[in-house]
Amino acid sequence: MDAASLLLGLLLGALLATAVTLGVVALLGRRRPADDGLEPVHESLDHLHRLLAGMERARATAHGELREQMGTVGTTSAQLKHETAALVTALRTPHVRGRWGEVQLRRVVEVAGLLEHCDFVEQPSGTNDEGAGVRPDLVVTLADGRQVVVDAKVPFTGYIEAVQADDRDVRAQRITMHARQLRTHIDQLSARHYPTAFRPAAPFTVLFVPSDGFLTTALEAEPGLLEYGFSRDVVLATPSTLLALLRTVAYSWRQERLARDADQVLEVGRKLHARLSTLSGHLTRLGSALSTTLTRYNETVGSYERSVLTAARRFDDLGVAEAPVPEPQEVEATVRTLRPAEAPDSPETYGAVTPFDVAERERDGTSG
Repeated sequence: MDAASLLLGLLLGALLATAVTLGVVALLGRRRPADDGLEPVHESLDHLHRLLAGMERARATAHGELREQMGTVGTTSAQLKHETAALVTALRTPHVRGRWGEVQLRRVVEVAGLLEHCDFVEQPSGTNDEGAGVRPDLVVTLADGRQVVVDAKVPFTGYIEAVQADDRDVRAQRITMHARQLRTHIDQLSARHYPTAFRPAAPFTVLFVPSDGFLTTALEAEPGLLEYGFSRDVVLATPSTLLALLRTVAYSWRQERLARDADQVLEVGRKLHARLSTLSGHLTRLGSALSTTLTRYNETVGSYERSVLTAARRFDDLGVAEAPVPEPQEVEATVRTLRPAEAPDSPETYGAVTPFDVAERERDGTSG
């Protein structure tokens, strides 16, 4: 029920109520000729009259707005019908249909997280084993170096005609034609021998169907279409299944990069370990040299005290020298040696105190 019918019903109901009220007023007028008793009735009639006038104005306004909205809906529907017809006409054109499939394929690849010229190449040229030039829509590189060829040029004229058909029998015929067209395209892709043109390549070609509805409709008429494609080394993939395939490829690439980085880290670690071993050898030899130097120094100081300084002190006793000869002191520091590796939780590894540490703390005036 629209707004106009509703307002018309309200108006008829109000008129019927007015007629009933007038009849009651006339009946009361015959029984009671006095006008004073009819004053409340006149006020009610005036109020009802104003209410009916307002409802009529609201109905007229609503009717006008409804007419305007219906006109807008009609214009939009006509424009939509025109645009739909133009889209259908464009999709019937082979190059437009192919371009639309390429755009859909590119979006799926981008969503999968693959990088152009790194994980995939668009429309590369190649030559198959028969010497014929081929140009697929996409070649995806796997982590092991193999390549997967993807073609997106799918005919779906029969599908469009099936959607537009009103008769059930005609729709069934168009669906059968759509399945037959897809089967013929599978044979064409198989005859192009794409894998032989991009070695090393996977031994199959992926036929990208831009919409899941295209493949589902074709399977209604020919349920064995997928198995037929497998027998011809052609894998039919919709956006959802191709996305899953490409995400698997992207994941394998990430794992390959992580493994390669891990190998590099291991190689750097080996080089660092070798260099640390060399440095440890240098430190060991330097410590031995320092220890020998300290021993020789202390021996020299002892000989100096016994042989030279004793005679020099006699000059001090005789008052010949202006100042006493300084006496050199022995060096009691101990050279720290490199210890063998201990367990990480061993107290000898963390917090152990060596004679070298004691000497260093005494020299700096610290303890503990």
